[in-house]
Amino acid sequence: MARKIRIGIDVGGTFTDAIALDNDTYEIIGMKKVHTTHEAKEGVTKGVIDILNLLLKEIKCNADDVVFIAHGTTQATNALLEGDVADIGVIGMGSGIGTAKIKADTDVGNVSLEDDKAIKTSYRFLNTANGIVREEVENILKDFEAEGRHVIVVSEAFSVDDPSHEKEVAAMAAQNDMIVTATHELSKLYGLRARTKTAVINASILPKMMQTASMTEQAVKDAKVKAPLMIMRSDGGVMQVEEVKKRPILTVLSGPAAGVAGALMYEKISDGIFLEVGGTSTDISAIQNGRVITKYSKIGGHNTYVSSLDIHTIGIGGGSMVRFKNQNIIDVGPRSSHIAGLPYACFADPKELKGSKVVSVTTPKDKTTDFLALETPSGNRYAVTLTCAANRLGYMPKGDYARGNEESVKTAFEILAEAFGKNPEKIAQDIVNTAVGKVVPAVEEFIKEYNLSQNYLILTGGGGGASSVVPAVADKMKLKYKIAENAPVIATIGAALAMVRDSVERTIINPTQEDILKIRNEAEQAVIKAGAAPSTVEVTIDIDTAKNIVKAVAVGTTDLSAKASMGEVLTDEELEKTVRDSFNQLDNCRVEKVFGSSTLHAFHIEARKKSVIPFLKQKINMLCVIDCSGIIKLSIENADFYEFKGRSKSMLEKQIEDHMKFDESGKTSPMIYLLINGKIADLSGLDSLEQISSLADIELQRLGEEDHYLAVIKKR
Repeated sequence: MARKIRIGIDVGGTFTDAIALDNDTYEIIGMKKVHTTHEAKEGVTKGVIDILNLLLKEIKCNADDVVFIAHGTTQATNALLEGDVADIGVIGMGSGIGTAKIKADTDVGNVSLEDDKAIKTSYRFLNTANGIVREEVENILKDFEAEGRHVIVVSEAFSVDDPSHEKEVAAMAAQNDMIVTATHELSKLYGLRARTKTAVINASILPKMMQTASMTEQAVKDAKVKAPLMIMRSDGGVMQVEEVKKRPILTVLSGPAAGVAGALMYEKISDGIFLEVGGTSTDISAIQNGRVITKYSKIGGHNTYVSSLDIHTIGIGGGSMVRFKNQNIIDVGPRSSHIAGLPYACFADPKELKGSKVVSVTTPKDKTTDFLALETPSGNRYAVTLTCAANRLGYMPKGDYARGNEESVKTAFEILAEAFGKNPEKIAQDIVNTAVGKVVPAVEEFIKEYNLSQNYLILTGGGGGASSVVPAVADKMKLKYKIAENAPVIATIGAALAMVRDSVERTIINPTQEDILKIRNEAEQAVIKAGAAPSTVEVTIDIDTAKNIVKAVAVGTTDLSAKASMGEVLTDEELEKTVRDSFNQLDNCRVEKVFGSSTLHAFHIEARKKSVIPFLKQKINMLCVIDCSGIIKLSIENADFYEFKGRSKSMLEKQIEDHMKFDESGKTSPMIYLLINGKIADLSGLDSLEQISSLADIELQRLGEEDHYLAVIKKR
């Protein structure tokens, strides 16, 4: 029987990588790399087409064997950065006493981008008091046609409640061979100005993205691959290429998303900080209870309704150059040796480095001339980089992608030591400390903002430069760390393994049970339509009472990936050992199994946090949920847990009520997780017992009368 293949393609600034994985074991079958084709007529799409054909040829598989193919794209981001955008005609619509406000909110003017570029708009208003008057719409469209505007945005107040007018005008524009974005297609939230701006940005890149998406889709078809092409979204999920032709804005800022998808699906991170380290920068993101943390993104400084990963990008990478003055290290980064066109000293031929002298260099993009380099007797120059310093300090294990030549590293720092009059280790340590000093605050900010517990937090490094940064950051913060397996291609692996994801948001004041179920079902159906197997879909509901926003996030896997092996099934003893090993930084750790099913197991942990002052040790009380292959799915401190039988929820409701918090601001619902038939249902984002009970009903329908489930409840 032929093996089934998953293909991931990642488009980077310098290289485009492709990888083929076995669908069942995630074994790497083949990898290819080509230079990213920025200058080609077809743009980076040409590189995607080329590498797909090269990869299929290398692994010698039948196109029918490919069950999943996805790629990360920089096209939307590049189009906005480079100002390769269409001029937009905006049709604002509304009626009644609020007409002046509607006009102000929908007439957004020119939308500024980077480097003084802008999306140029032309505005018309359509009064809908008497419905849609066809002649008025036709006249507006003729005006836009005369102005050379063939891309239209249709924006009406309250279209999230009734989109019929937007749909009608959009259909008329489409009949006139215009490209259209209606605001209700992108967001169900009120906030007319943000919704209109989001639509304008989306529409401005539609012509470019429709063209490139069609080219890539055709390349997949030409290769006789029947699996639908999926594209990475900025929130870490994937969507079908047809959706890209409607909502390309969802791919903006998706560059680091594939790496985080790899951390989730390949490294199976449940809680932690993921640092993807390239040659120039480090992208830092947080994962909590097996889910990526997202937020509304800003594009060109404008608030939008686009959810993207919450990522901090720091200008420190493996190739970061060192600045010096008077024999002292004064800075590291953000300029990398790649921009300077200089190779790393640690990868040089050690014989060539003999007799080199320390020189100051500049780069094509800098005015300063104080970057540290070594000039060989033959006149060749090599940059002293963060990777060189990390090698000197022993952070690179054998076989690491960034491990340099030991003799070259030794020679380079002996030359620096003689020139600076300092110990070579001291120079290397100064370089690393300076770089780490820029990364640590971003990690600390994530820990504080999302209340991540440092009792079991792990830093995971991905990218080719991971060992240049992550071990030193972990040392500084006294945290555990690991370098991801196949770290240099973790983003490409992430594209191959990414899950189908979609979200639906609505502005609802005092949402009813019916409102919540409706939005939940809408999100679930959206991911199923996008290719997720219904049995794999999990939906999380979050209600922001301050902003009156109800959000449903649905995540699922494709049909065949749902069958992928979870790995070896571990015994209870092996599972307990895995839990102990995960929390080995705790003292007097007592672990007890409190719940078990065929796929999920829960362990209660009592311990004390290690401290240099023994009598100040902090008592730790934790519940850890782990799957049968040893992947921790949930870790939560100071929570209570209760095992129940069957579908009855009266006792569950009583415990939830007992864990409600009452104060001057009112009643606050607890955090709630239900372990049911191999899934963890997160009900923590709900606002009332009625809402929690209605969604618990849906989850409990999967149980038989004799089945048991575990409720994990924590008072906020």
